[in-house]
Amino acid sequence: MATDLSTLIRSEAPLSARQKVHLVWMLSIPTILAQITTIAMEYIDAAMVGSLGAAASASIGVVASTTWLFGGIGSAVTYGFSVQIAQAIGAGDEAAAKRIFRHGMIVVIGFAALMGLLGVVLHGALPRVLGAEESLWHDAAAYFMVFSLFMPIRQLNFYCGASLQASGNTRTPGILNMMMCFLDVFFNVFLIFPTGHFRIGAWGLPGAGLGVMGAALGTGAAEIVSCTLMLYFAAIRSEKLKIQRDGQFRLDAHTQEKALRISIPIALEQGVLSGAMIATTGIVAPLGTVAVAANSFGITAESFCYMPGYGLEAAATTLVGQAVGARRKDLVKSFSWITTALGIAIMTLTGMLMYVVCPWVFAFLTPDPAVQELGVRVLRIELFAEPLFAASIVATGALRGIGDTLIPSIMNLVSIWGVRLTLAWFLAPHYGLVGVWIAMCVELCFRGIIFLIRLARS
Repeated sequence: MATDLSTLIRSEAPLSARQKVHLVWMLSIPTILAQITTIAMEYIDAAMVGSLGAAASASIGVVASTTWLFGGIGSAVTYGFSVQIAQAIGAGDEAAAKRIFRHGMIVVIGFAALMGLLGVVLHGALPRVLGAEESLWHDAAAYFMVFSLFMPIRQLNFYCGASLQASGNTRTPGILNMMMCFLDVFFNVFLIFPTGHFRIGAWGLPGAGLGVMGAALGTGAAEIVSCTLMLYFAAIRSEKLKIQRDGQFRLDAHTQEKALRISIPIALEQGVLSGAMIATTGIVAPLGTVAVAANSFGITAESFCYMPGYGLEAAATTLVGQAVGARRKDLVKSFSWITTALGIAIMTLTGMLMYVVCPWVFAFLTPDPAVQELGVRVLRIELFAEPLFAASIVATGALRGIGDTLIPSIMNLVSIWGVRLTLAWFLAPHYGLVGVWIAMCVELCFRGIIFLIRLARS
């Protein structure tokens, strides 16, 4: 189905509602499974670090918002080209898709290198600026430095995966992302813990004993393997993207201009989202190590609920983008609403499941009873927002496929800074971390409503 996606969309034959749902589902399944696997591995990753103590978890939690900011801005650059790839393939212009892919690769690598350099420069001062306790500074700075060094590899991996998805191939990126997660855990075993921590019979496995820095290095090593394979399948094997010997790498002004129109609002949106997370870290950090660790584990636990939504977001961008390229306005509308409805349904179910099982999830993530108790308490508050959170996630992907990125970015700015941070700032002094997560729940509901309104009017 994915292989013939562009041909199917370009045809003038009408699709029944059942066919549309089946197409959405088949395109989404590999990405959703990859996201679920990613979360499962992140749980294991967090548990590995959590076994070192609350301080180790808090060290990563302190810089997590900044890593999201850097990754989010990098992903904005990627979307500037992947959306164009989807529209070009939908229009049947595979030569243009190949050209856009080549040009995007140059820009993504160059931009990621600059971001990585900036991160290396800032890493030492970052934990102190974010208000972390002095005992967390060393590990937090080391983790962020390693993260920054791997920025070009990480973004190239994401770009090739997004380009394959835009071409209608979600299976390959899904499989490779799952493989990367397993490799992350494998490398962590040898890099986080000292020799003999894990044993096979009488033989102790070798280990570097690098702790928090080992977690960052393990992820980086897994990304190198995944990026190599992702680049191979996109640039060599893909009939719609592959780089040919006579292909020009000269930057095309029209492509760059259109990429900027798409990317800049998304970059601002990611800056707003991640900047808000950094500001939230500044609100949470003074509440103490237990609150920082519980906040970090709460975000990790909740990701099980919303990652399927991001899988459907990717499908929405691909389907809507190709429908726009094929000038199928009927499919643009129906694909937008079908993907959004499926996202709401799935995230409602995952939210209900997490509400029940979250005590066991936190027991797995950390041995600290105080962190477990606070984490469960705040996560259960936020889970009531999952249906509308899903609406905002998937609707964003559909609007992105249309090329509508500026207004959604402004909506995110108003929602997060005007609602979440304002409420968190007022509630945190009185209710601690619980107040911060109440503010998050209210804001996610508000954001979902305004994105549904925007989708209806698009």
